[in-house]
Amino acid sequence: MNSRLLFALPVSLAFCLPAIILADQPEPPAWAGLEDLHLAVVPRTAEERERIAVVTALPTDFSAPFAFEENSGGAATVRPRLNADAFSQPSANLGFDEQLDFRVGNGLFRRLWVTPPASTIASDGLGPLYNARSCQRCHLKDGRGHPPNGPEDTAVSMFLRISIPGPDDFNPHEIADYIASLPDPTYGEQLQDFSLPGHEAEYSLGVTYDEIEVPLSGGETATLRRPTYTAENLGYGPLHPDAMLSPRVAPQMIGLGLLEAIPAEDILAWADPDDLDNDGISGRPNIVWSSVFDVPMLGRFGHKAGNPTILEQTAAAFAGDIGISSPIHPDGWGECTEAQITCREALHGGDAEQNGFEIDQTGLDLVTFYSRNLGVPARRDVDDPQVLRGREVFYATNCTGCHRPNFVTHRLEGDPAQSFQLIWPYTDMLLHDMGEGLADNRPEGRATGAEWRTAPLWGIGLTEQVSDHTFFLHDGRARNLLEAILWHGGEAQAQRDAVVAMPPEDRAALIRYLESL
Repeated sequence: MNSRLLFALPVSLAFCLPAIILADQPEPPAWAGLEDLHLAVVPRTAEERERIAVVTALPTDFSAPFAFEENSGGAATVRPRLNADAFSQPSANLGFDEQLDFRVGNGLFRRLWVTPPASTIASDGLGPLYNARSCQRCHLKDGRGHPPNGPEDTAVSMFLRISIPGPDDFNPHEIADYIASLPDPTYGEQLQDFSLPGHEAEYSLGVTYDEIEVPLSGGETATLRRPTYTAENLGYGPLHPDAMLSPRVAPQMIGLGLLEAIPAEDILAWADPDDLDNDGISGRPNIVWSSVFDVPMLGRFGHKAGNPTILEQTAAAFAGDIGISSPIHPDGWGECTEAQITCREALHGGDAEQNGFEIDQTGLDLVTFYSRNLGVPARRDVDDPQVLRGREVFYATNCTGCHRPNFVTHRLEGDPAQSFQLIWPYTDMLLHDMGEGLADNRPEGRATGAEWRTAPLWGIGLTEQVSDHTFFLHDGRARNLLEAILWHGGEAQAQRDAVVAMPPEDRAALIRYLESL
């Protein structure tokens, strides 16, 4: 019996099910004992658990909008704007003082960092190697990044991750099913395509595409573009012969705090690594090491769920993307390796006023607060007949097997904006094998080279309005939502094939539904 059926069962049975599942297994799962250490959690009562089971139960009536589904982020939902600022609003339930912190964090998020040393002490520390001069340069208007669009376009908001296979016995934190990998000895864990004067950039990103035509039902066709990525103009010699490269575009920023507030137990209850229900879907969690809490934690953020908290995701982006040191990543040279001697010996912007860092804990916390509280826009056109039909197709095709519609967040002390909210992110936060077509063949933690975390769908219909493009997936290869669906394989092959075969009017309704999210 699969835990994915939990919310379709009567309440009296639903809360016995996890014990049944665990009893059927010969040993505790690899993620047993994980806790939400980053949150001040108030335990749920039995009454609350029953209410949650009812409100998150899978629906049976698709003739009208579901209760509360218009409010994608619960009480934190914001009114949808008609301009590019739709993803840049504070959560609707922030207090006045919190809105001030949000605006200060926004200022740091937008800050352009400069070459050290500089008279602007609060802004120096850039590089020496970097991908962008600010968070905002990658997450423009807090939206999605994109691949280079023609020879005149730069790769800002996209880069290549890099690693090499590690020895079989390399598992420093003893995480079950960990896939050993190490940074490239010369280029580290990601390639930076910009540098300060006197330093060579690590590379320039090359991408070419092959066109693939896909026949659809009703005489329709679609064209996919298969990318090939190359690391060109290498500044520090060749890559390691076993180097594994993975392209990544910056994801949208909305609703991160709500995703962080989902109870780990609710995410793990949805996992089905052995596909016990035989539906072809076998999501499993990524378990990663938290350098802040010094324990393994559930991975939540990044395309492969490689970071457990927004704080750690933020600090990693400062270090890797901009070359900014912080209490979590204290090296002033950012991600430069021991082989990059000139980079390591360069001046950096660590100042006594910031405890020797280029951004101190206060600044890091403010950017984290900003990232945690970007409001999710309300749904549009929820009662439109075509949207309603598309929603029915979405559920009937079992897209919900990975894109889980809703959760109820933890009840939290001191964090009312994310506390006990019914949210509709359309993700299970788990890893899924998406097939060879999307595989980057580079592992991350427990994630294989073919596995990706299910991307949240909330706000996806506003991508063009916010980001001025409609490029989707981890590398932006899909130019529209239909192409994104057609790239699905592996565990989602059956759903992809169903979309290909369904009547054209149902396919159009499905896309219309996604555009309403």
